Amino acid sequence: MSLQQSKEHFEGSAAILKEIEDEIYAARLTFNNDSINFSRQQRLWKQGIGSKAEFDARKLAFELSKNQLKLQHVRYARTKYDLETKMVQAKNRYTTTIIMTDDYTVNSKINGRVYALVKEPGELVSTMEPLGAIGSATNFIIEMLIDEVDIIKIQVGQPALITLDAYPAEVFMAKVSKIYPQKDAQLQTFKIEALFTEPPVLLYPGLAGEGNIVIAEKENALTIPRTYLMEGNTIVTETGVVQVEVGLQNLDRVEIVSGITETMLLLKPKE
Repeated sequence: MSLQQSKEHFEGSAAILKEIEDEIYAARLTFNNDSINFSRQQRLWKQGIGSKAEFDARKLAFELSKNQLKLQHVRYARTKYDLETKMVQAKNRYTTTIIMTDDYTVNSKINGRVYALVKEPGELVSTMEPLGAIGSATNFIIEMLIDEVDIIKIQVGQPALITLDAYPAEVFMAKVSKIYPQKDAQLQTFKIEALFTEPPVLLYPGLAGEGNIVIAEKENALTIPRTYLMEGNTIVTETGVVQVEVGLQNLDRVEIVSGITETMLLLKPKE
């Protein structure tokens, strides 16, 4: 029996107890009437008026109506107890159902998008296994690995230039938001995070790309492709091998502080 139905039977306007109360009221009226008739007949009988059969009939009607009233009261008490017990049981079942529903309902602490579900309908789920992946639909975190040699140059708030394989011809602006202090012993790198300040129109988790963090800026800097720089910071020019002094650099280009000029012809080393 549902909790609502139990409450209706016990407390509602169509309660079962109300029906019994009406029957008790009718039984009490009958009992009062039979009691008056019996008392009157009893007084007449004591005065020698009336027949024995009439007296016995009034007495029997009185006894029956009294027993009927008593039975209705007993029925009311028993029914009330049964209904109250069923309502308590229904409340307990409802509470148990709510607890179980809470236990088996997966809630997210953020408003976002479900990116993956690793369970199929009907599969068992445990707290030791992932159910799926949910994340922000608008804010994406850029994860970058920094060599231990360069990590001391990185600070939170530094701008970063991000290129994605999905957008090969575009560069997106970001800022360093977090630096993880623990080094990955296997990769010998540190992980940092950055947030887009100028994000792409469409993004998906797991997109690969490259990030260049701006640690310093210099105007009118002379740079060359990294592939032109040989071991020992030497460069091949049309007149021979030249020793140079390098400055700032990224994965693609190297700043040349001294050793060559912007008008010198450079030769790419043979691989």
